[in-house]
Amino acid sequence: MGITSGIVLFMVIWSMVFFIVLPLRMVSQGDTGEIVPGTHASAPADAQVGRKAKITTYWAVPIWCVIAAIILSGVISVRDIDMFDRMGPATLSD
Repeated sequence: MGITSGIVLFMVIWSMVFFIVLPLRMVSQGDTGEIVPGTHASAPADAQVGRKAKITTYWAVPIWCVIAAIILSGVISVRDIDMFDRMGPATLSD
């Protein structure tokens, strides 16, 4: 795994964790009773995006380390995942 693929892997993991963390502890404008004109009542009253980005980073780094270690150690390779490699060329040409 090169530097670029490591960065891409981290960004994918970070994005997935961010979408999981984003709705946690969300308080909507309807819950607080202060609905800003032109917005839905289900819009967040205080999104706390910076705090949630920090939480996401705290979770994404160890997850990335585990996945990167698995990839770099060779425990799981592309050949283990690729189903067409297992079928062989004879079944693909039929």
